[in-house]
Amino acid sequence: MRHAEIAAPVDKPLFTPGVFALLGLITIGLGFAVYRYIFGLGSMTNLNDQYPWGIWIGIDVASGVALAAGGFTTSALAHIFHREHYHAVVRPALLTAMLGYTFVAMSLLVDLGKYYNIWHPLLPSMWQGNSALFEVAMCVMCYLIVLYLEFMPIVLEGIKGKRNLPAPLDRFRGRVDSLLNQKWLQSLADLGERFFGRIMFLLIIAGVVLSTMHQSSLGALMAIAPYKVHPLWYTPVMSLLFFLSAVAVGYPMVILESMWASKSFGRKPEMHVLSSLARFIPLFLGIYLAAKISDLVIREAVHHLWEGSFQSTMFLAELGLGVILPFLLMLSERVRRSPAGLFTAAALVVFGVMFNRINVFITAYQPPYAVQPYIPSVGEIAITVAMISGLVLCYRVIVSVLPVLPSEEGGHAR
Repeated sequence: MRHAEIAAPVDKPLFTPGVFALLGLITIGLGFAVYRYIFGLGSMTNLNDQYPWGIWIGIDVASGVALAAGGFTTSALAHIFHREHYHAVVRPALLTAMLGYTFVAMSLLVDLGKYYNIWHPLLPSMWQGNSALFEVAMCVMCYLIVLYLEFMPIVLEGIKGKRNLPAPLDRFRGRVDSLLNQKWLQSLADLGERFFGRIMFLLIIAGVVLSTMHQSSLGALMAIAPYKVHPLWYTPVMSLLFFLSAVAVGYPMVILESMWASKSFGRKPEMHVLSSLARFIPLFLGIYLAAKISDLVIREAVHHLWEGSFQSTMFLAELGLGVILPFLLMLSERVRRSPAGLFTAAALVVFGVMFNRINVFITAYQPPYAVQPYIPSVGEIAITVAMISGLVLCYRVIVSVLPVLPSEEGGHAR
């Protein structure tokens, strides 16, 4: 039985203390965002001509795009390589990727000075084929559309199947059922399911191709600044390293999201699927580690590791805690079969990739005429926390309404 046949909305209370905490953090961030739009970037950020981007790029955009890689890696595994066993994690991974890219776009609206011009890349007259940032913008926009199209069958299934409304909205269940059970809407949902069933393979291939392109191009953004980026991170193959690290973090992010959701909803984690998925992680981490070390050796930059600077310490921490340690942990079958061990190892990989993106865009960046180092302001941090909180809240609402997670009554997907 495929996962899509046994998925169901999560029947748990929506408004919990954790949800109210998320709403509070979102409200604080919105306040700072309103202030930023009224008075401009300079009024509440520490960005300037020397440091034109900060944590909104390093965390919200670069890290957000990388951590959404689980969407295309699991889709490729389940649909292209036909590993049916992993269908149980495809829908949650797709939702996480869709929300991740949505909030990346929202972060850009805050970070861009002329945010109202964000639609300009859609105009052929403004295309610039030599720009890595243009390629990233086009691929992210296209992939976001692909993700929403891939998610449409889940929405259509929600229209046709069992519906669940959060407790505060439960009194409207009768009206909602009456609306959705109309014959014309059910017929339209049937037609939509058949349509997306026929084109889904094209969407999946497009998603993998687009992800490959913009995950690598994010690394190329810093390739134009060879004298502003510390030698430990600057490399002509930064695009390759960004792509390899995105592939390496895809499955760990899926594992982390799945186990976190299970803990939040009081469910048992699907260890039979997650432990099996974890077997691929040492391979991808090993390839990334080999490429990283080979690059240092070929560029003769190894001696920078021992220079004792802040940058060398951060690089060693990134490599040791975020790559080598989880690589060794994931080699152990005992760790892969232990919920606590698997969660810890997956979290370390996610931490390592986020650490890498922050290091590349913030730690390694050394403008020649900077008067003082960049330290994010309270407003920047508050908006970033609000973005993450909004993503988590949207995830909880969607899995409570639509069939995303496996049904506890229906058993595990086979």
